[in-house]
Amino acid sequence: MHNDKESIMATLSTKYTKTAIILHWLIGFGIVFMFLLGWYMCDLPKEAAKASNYDLFDLGIYTWQLSEEVSPRTFYFNLHKSIGITLLGFIAFRVFWRLTHPAPALIKTMKAWEKKLANATHHALYLIMVLLPLSGLTMALYSKYGVKWFGISLAEGLGNKGVRDFFKETHEAIGILLLILLVLHILAVIKHAFVNKDGTLKRMMFK
Repeated sequence: MHNDKESIMATLSTKYTKTAIILHWLIGFGIVFMFLLGWYMCDLPKEAAKASNYDLFDLGIYTWQLSEEVSPRTFYFNLHKSIGITLLGFIAFRVFWRLTHPAPALIKTMKAWEKKLANATHHALYLIMVLLPLSGLTMALYSKYGVKWFGISLAEGLGNKGVRDFFKETHEAIGILLLILLVLHILAVIKHAFVNKDGTLKRMMFK
């Protein structure tokens, strides 16, 4: 009984705040969705019939109504930009929260090299999470289409193809790097949850 109490207290002492947990899962699922959306929209034809409503991903779950007719490619690219801007806001708040609320101590059973790798991965994830939407936003700004957030025009396009192409390549390269880091992060979580069984996953759970 005494050992159980010690185990519970040890887990609580290394647990993240509820705000950090909410932001972690919200941003995490948002990033995964953005990858799926990115792959989906890149295969859309540039020339297609315009419409003012879209069955989201043709799943029959939700129909998105628009104030004007646009092509499927325009709709999904604008959706990608809008969600990206929203995620950037959440990520900025997550960085602020991390700076004002230091992360709890890592599990004591982790080896020294594991702690160093975990810290390095987390710092890299934060940096990449900021750079990815920023590069996408800059790419959109230098395109001829500009930046819209769910139909609201935020900035007119500067129409500089050279700069736009540079940030397009940068955005794609950072995206690949983030995907690699996410896979490593998920594999590490699986290892700690099912091999080490050290309670690491509980640090980011509500219970």
